[in-house]
Amino acid sequence: MALIERIEFKRPDQIRLMRRAGLVVADALQAMGEALRPGLTTGDLDAIGRDLLAANGATSSFLDYGAEWGFTPYPAVVCVSVNEEIVHGIPGARVLEAGDVVSVDFGAIVEGWHGDAARTFVVGEPAAQDAALVEATRRAMWDGIAAAHHGKRVGDVSAAIERSITGSGRHVERPYGIVRDYTGHGIGTQMHMAPDVPNYGRAGRGAKLAAGLCIAIEPMLTLGTEQTVTLDDDWTVVTADSSRAAHWENTIAVTPSGIWVLTEHDGGRAELEARGVPVSDLAD
Repeated sequence: MALIERIEFKRPDQIRLMRRAGLVVADALQAMGEALRPGLTTGDLDAIGRDLLAANGATSSFLDYGAEWGFTPYPAVVCVSVNEEIVHGIPGARVLEAGDVVSVDFGAIVEGWHGDAARTFVVGEPAAQDAALVEATRRAMWDGIAAAHHGKRVGDVSAAIERSITGSGRHVERPYGIVRDYTGHGIGTQMHMAPDVPNYGRAGRGAKLAAGLCIAIEPMLTLGTEQTVTLDDDWTVVTADSSRAAHWENTIAVTPSGIWVLTEHDGGRAELEARGVPVSDLAD
């Protein structure tokens, strides 16, 4: 996807606008997760997203994305990726079944500012390896967020994510695949901006995490290899070996006083405090 190359730093009032967009995203993802059941279609999840946008006077970060660069426009407000689909799955008539691993990615715009987040759910009772995959991905996201201190660098976030994944992989039959073709990203007046935030790397490298930087941190893991294939719809990305995948994402703001997770209802307080990381005083 195309990126705006300059790094955009936000004032506190602009971060608060992004928080409004982030709460729309949090509400929508919660509603989708609560609605998941066998027999629901992926298109039903898109309808929930559309209703939440309308109810909040927000617009979609995803709908028609890519058109301005000559890509096939994305036709929905939600990305719904099932089982071997990693990201950018187009919702429609597909009926969800018990045991399906469903990654839901959603973005909202409020007064020109974006929020972006993703969650992975399992329909019904999960198989043990699917539950472990989803939890490893979720934990890696939070470990990456916890490393995003003011004054650190993007590589510190990337290294923390990779370290978390490696640790989780010691407890399963084979190491998880870390998807490398898709990364986290800067976010603000556009959904995708500089800097890229890879899910692997070396500490101390990359752009500095200065106050006012907002980034989306989003690990994607597979039960197989990291290799990906894009389907003929020009959007849906699947694992090359048909293994299952999971995807978690949050939008965060870096401030001098701490981290504010803009797409979590509690601002990230529970997960960050459990890791000994301060939450920004903007969240109070």
